[in-house]
Amino acid sequence: MTILVIAEHDNKVVAPATLNTVAAAAKIGGDIHVLVAGQGAGAVAEAAAKIAGVAKVLVADNAAYAHQLPENVAPLVAELGAGYSHILAAATSNGKNILPRVAAQLEVDQISEIISVESADTFKRPIYAGNAIATVQSNAAVKVITVRATGFDPVAAEGGSAAVEAVAAAHNAGTSSFVGEELAKSDRPELTAAKIVVSGGRGMQNGDNFKHLYALADKLGAAVGASRAAVDAGFVPNDMQVGQTGKIVAPQLYIAVGISGAIQHLAGMKDSKVIVAINKDEEAPIFQVADYGLVTDLFEAVPEMVSLV
Repeated sequence: MTILVIAEHDNKVVAPATLNTVAAAAKIGGDIHVLVAGQGAGAVAEAAAKIAGVAKVLVADNAAYAHQLPENVAPLVAELGAGYSHILAAATSNGKNILPRVAAQLEVDQISEIISVESADTFKRPIYAGNAIATVQSNAAVKVITVRATGFDPVAAEGGSAAVEAVAAAHNAGTSSFVGEELAKSDRPELTAAKIVVSGGRGMQNGDNFKHLYALADKLGAAVGASRAAVDAGFVPNDMQVGQTGKIVAPQLYIAVGISGAIQHLAGMKDSKVIVAINKDEEAPIFQVADYGLVTDLFEAVPEMVSLV
């Protein structure tokens, strides 16, 4: 068996989720090849070649892949992937955008967001907002799979010495074009990669009150997240949302402040190693998954925590 892993990157660095995806590939077994599709992504290819367990890095360096538009990348992956037993990508926005197109072009089913590898053709994935785990078996010639990064410990980013091979194929569907992007800049860690996450919910009452969480996060070196209720209320932008329809996180420490603990939110953070909940409602569902709970007014507790850290 030979497995193709689609590297997640920004043409400069390899995204951490790629390491988790390679870990999932390693559990399947066989040789692991990594595809780097981009423009001017030589540094990414070099970094990918150093990832532990990777046997070969394929580099498709072309203007058509500069912004990794799925309409262009999917035909490339389908063309190359036809010769592999498995095609894996992280279950990020990019992975979820590219692999369904690949599966359609290869005329196979896709298995989404696996959290465990049982065998080369059998995998586990969460359903019903994580309240049940489905065991899925596929007899497809090529198994197209997205990987939930929180389900696998990342492999080492150093230690490998894979061969690097250029891929000449260039696909430009001409059906979409890159217009621009606006990226939020922050000195805090990226939400899905942070070891500590402080999240606020509807209990924060308004966006201005998130200043208390920002202060705590800065003291802890943490990222700041939010529940869907807080995002829908306009307190914070949607790129901060943690949950089934937001970002899936599994930090070492998750502090939930003013979050009731709806199923949608729990699906995105319940794999955190230690969960601390602060809520004045002692019946809040969040306390059922919390390792430590504090029933009190968050506007008293959080400032006091900031002063003590």
